[in-house]
Amino acid sequence: MLKNQIYRIILCLPVIFTGLQGRSQISPGDLAEPHAHLEGISNCTKCHILGEKVSNEKCLDCHQLLKSRVDQKKGYHASTDVAGKECVSCHSDHHGRNFELIRFKADQFNHNLTGYVLEGKHAGKQCNDCHKPEFISNPEARKKKSTYLGLNTDCLSCHEDYHQKTLSANCASCHNFEGFKQAPKFEHNNTDYKLLGKHLEVDCIKCHKKEIRDGRDFQVFKGLDYNNCSSCHTDVHQNKFGQNCTQCHTEESFHVIKKTGNFNHSLTDYPLEGKHLHVDCKACHKTKYTDPIITNRCTNCHSDYHKNQFEKQGKSPDCADCHSVFGFNESSYTIGKHNESHFPLKGAHEATPCFACHKKETRWEFRKIGLKCIDCHENIHDPYLDKKYYPEASCESCHGESRWSDISFNHSQTKYELEGAHKKQSCRDCHFKTDLQTGKKVQQFTGIRTNCANCHKDIHYGQFDKDGETECKICHTFDDWKAGKFDHDKTRFMLDGAHRVVACTKCHKPVVKEQYSYILYKLEKFQCKDCH
Repeated sequence: MLKNQIYRIILCLPVIFTGLQGRSQISPGDLAEPHAHLEGISNCTKCHILGEKVSNEKCLDCHQLLKSRVDQKKGYHASTDVAGKECVSCHSDHHGRNFELIRFKADQFNHNLTGYVLEGKHAGKQCNDCHKPEFISNPEARKKKSTYLGLNTDCLSCHEDYHQKTLSANCASCHNFEGFKQAPKFEHNNTDYKLLGKHLEVDCIKCHKKEIRDGRDFQVFKGLDYNNCSSCHTDVHQNKFGQNCTQCHTEESFHVIKKTGNFNHSLTDYPLEGKHLHVDCKACHKTKYTDPIITNRCTNCHSDYHKNQFEKQGKSPDCADCHSVFGFNESSYTIGKHNESHFPLKGAHEATPCFACHKKETRWEFRKIGLKCIDCHENIHDPYLDKKYYPEASCESCHGESRWSDISFNHSQTKYELEGAHKKQSCRDCHFKTDLQTGKKVQQFTGIRTNCANCHKDIHYGQFDKDGETECKICHTFDDWKAGKFDHDKTRFMLDGAHRVVACTKCHKPVVKEQYSYILYKLEKFQCKDCH
């Protein structure tokens, strides 16, 4: 069949060459410059099928780069506007050497059909801004004098890598097509260093400095040291507390201290103990935390509650001499120290709480509170007791400091010396009487009669009265109420014989007179028949 076709062509040649413009009768016209190498009858079948039109297959056999994209269903020639069309419907030839095989109105071309949508700054670019030889990455496409193929959609295929391979080559992960100067897609929290607190307000350039690297402007985003705050911030503590600033501070502000108590104040010159552990930092650090605080005396922070009461030679002792950091309510001032003062503690005073003497009203007072008993104790004997027995109301004249009931008064100073059982009695037994009308105890030290009946009841109901008084001492002693001094022989009835061994009760019987019952000792009759 091929031989027949060639034969028919040969038979026609004389006819063709007989006319004017013989050669133009063989070819419709000169091929365009890109196809000029295909001139000649021997090359016709490289594009044409004998007796038929130009086929897409033959075009793509030559244009392998385009065929590869079409096969992958990529690019403009795989779009719905082109797919299925004959190549020659857009790219016909034989129109002369200068004929443009690729021609279209650039301002009307829908770039979306290429699979690469022009957005932002790209939308305002001219075709030649991007489709130029230096941007062609495909080696095959680079060989062509003019082509729209061979471009890579990666940003760095057209744009310089400002970050010099320190960041991802996928620029679109941070930037959009509006411009490279902003990175609206960048999310700092996706990095190894999340921004919190004040860091959210810091301008990027504060941390990411600009420099010249390899002769070009460069901003450092990778390789920053962020393990310690001091990498960016000046350590005002000069490493005194270590580099872990977050144990005390937060990203909100360096002036805000955590309330968790993580800060080890023992690293300072003043370890916190007792009540100080619960004090707000600002109570002591009133300005900056770095400002020095003098801690050698409590009064540097605390007011002198005692108003210089303990001042000696113009200087007051420190609070720590008596108090601890566990509270001002407790005191380490010992009895031993108190005994070195003007008022040594003895007896019951040793067990007396401090406030009993030193806080009589609202404030604690330690000076000019008195040294005499009556400065603290009520003088209950005034005006009942003669001042000569306790000059200047000195209670110690009679009382000891252990308890008020311990009395050492020498009763011999009075007109009535204590003997026998009287020595065992308390002062109150004789000197404190109950008022029958009010029921209250009434003191009496002066004007007390010394006869027995003044204190003791006359159980004999006047049987032994003389001139209206009974003298108990005639029969009794001060040791007990037994009639040890009574001598029956001195009475009107002397005891003789068997009478001496007769019990008293045989003769002296109980009687009742005027509702009183008592033993009758004064007998009026002494004859035998009165008893026998």
